[in-house]
Formats: sequence, structure tokens, C-alpha cells
Amino acid sequence: IEAQLALDESKQLKLRVYSMVSAQDEALTDYWLARPPLIADDNSRLTIRSFKAVMDGALGSRTAWLHKPYTDDPSTSGVQTFDEDRLIDIMNRSNEHGWQINTHAIGDKANTLVLDTIAAANLDKRDHRSRIEHAQHLEPSDVQRFADLGVIASIQTIHLSSDRHWAIDRLGKARIDAGAYIWRDLLSAGVHIANGTDVPVEPINPLANFYAAITRKTLKGTPDDGFEAHQKMTREEALKSMTVWNAFAAFEENDAGSIKVGKRADLTILDSDIMTINESDILSTNVAMTIVAGEVVYTAP
Repeated sequence: IEAQLALDESKQLKLRVYSMVSAQDEALTDYWLARPPLIADDNSRLTIRSFKAVMDGALGSRTAWLHKPYTDDPSTSGVQTFDEDRLIDIMNRSNEHGWQINTHAIGDKANTLVLDTIAAANLDKRDHRSRIEHAQHLEPSDVQRFADLGVIASIQTIHLSSDRHWAIDRLGKARIDAGAYIWRDLLSAGVHIANGTDVPVEPINPLANFYAAITRKTLKGTPDDGFEAHQKMTREEALKSMTVWNAFAAFEENDAGSIKVGKRADLTILDSDIMTINESDILSTNVAMTIVAGEVVYTAP
């Protein structure tokens, strides 16, 4: 945080940064909860207005927290890595200055518990925009709870491309079909989605996310019809999930996320139209220019 603040104050921050304070650190959490968030203005590009808690691990290491044991290792159901009472306390204390609380949850039990804590906390009197980061594997009965509680599913569509070919070993076909990477089910229920890259775990290039969202294939183009193809996003949905829907997830929908008079001139120009080209050409699309606040900060050779 100190490094980010120094970069911002010295005008060396070339892109906008929306930082989360680690809720795993109790002293750091107490320090920031006691003061208002830092929200960027015309002279700043750094916003610090959210906390990140981590409720479980990851599917690959079998530490994502599941309701039932792993299919390929019945001796474990994963691990819980954050205390629910402490999370409720942080959420309640976040009301004083309007902090956003974002919680990592990959397994279905972790997601259920985070939804339970949001329901138990006193957040319904404000526009809290609580996020569940990843929301990767869900109980079908929890999908509508996202919408009812106003919780944002902060997904990374690239995880489908990277993980699906082995995730079925962890969860088994029934759980994969019912609750893994269920983007269409979330959208149909009226859940607000945000779509990020998860760099450095995944590639930084967001076009891979766009490709994964609309094809549900690996980055090598397999399988031909995609995994669980009925859960695909349309191209318009995928674009929105990476632009204006992301802006909403950061309370910035009035300032960013679309090209509109009165919003920031933050633009990325591609050398192909990803809304019309063949899906096989999306991953070879390049950035021609990047503009931040009207300033050209990158031009391709």
C-alpha cells in the first residue's frame, strides 16, 4: 500500500488501481476500518476502498472447501481459512465508512458460508456491493441467494480454460454439471458478474478471458463444442463483464466502463473487432493503443 501511495503521489501510476486491504492481517484491518476509504479523483489513480478475506484454498490443491469430500480424495473436503464470526464483525464495522468486503471462496461450502455471513451482517441499509471472489463451484440453491443479497460474483472465466480438464476429477461429473463455472445460471438469476484475469495465477492478457467466456474451451481450442456449452456467455455479455460490469463492482459505473460523454477517457483499442471475428482469431488479437485519462500511454510498434 505504501508503494502504491508513493507511485500515485509522484504521478508514476500509469493505470488505475483498485486495491483491497488484506483482512487476513488483523492490525492492518483495524487500522483501515477506522478511517474512510481513499477514492481516486482527477488528480489520483489509486483507490483503496475494499478488504479481501480468504475463506478457503484452491481446487487444484484440494483445499477449496466443499460440502462433500473430493471425488478423487474422499479423505478431505478442503479447508476453512477464515473465521465466520470475524468476517461478520468486519462487515458490520465496514458500515461506518462504507468499505466494500470481498471474500475469496472457490468451493461450494465456502461460498455458502460467505453468503451466510453476508445475510447475518447488517449490510442491507447501504449499497454494500459485497463480492465473492471466484465463486467457482456453487450449490445450485445458492445461486439465487447471490441475487437476493446483492452479492457480486467476481469470476475469472479463464479458470474454466485452465482447470476444467482436471477439475472434473476433483468434483466428479455430477458436481461439475450442477455447480461449476455456472455463468449462465448466475446471469439468468439476475446476479451481477465481474470478470477478471486472476493474474499472476493466470495470464495477464484479458482477451483470454473473453475467449474462455464465449467458447468454454481451453486456450488450445478444445473440446470442439466447449465444456458444458449451455453455460457460455454471449460476446456482448463477455464484453460487459470485463468493462461496465467491472466498473459497477468497483463503484465506478458513472465514471468508467463504457465510452460515453462525461466518463473518463480510458480506452483500449484492438487491431481486430472481437465482436465479429472468428473465435479462433480472438487469441491472436493485439492491443493497438491504450489511453488513460486522455493520455496515450501505449502504442503498438
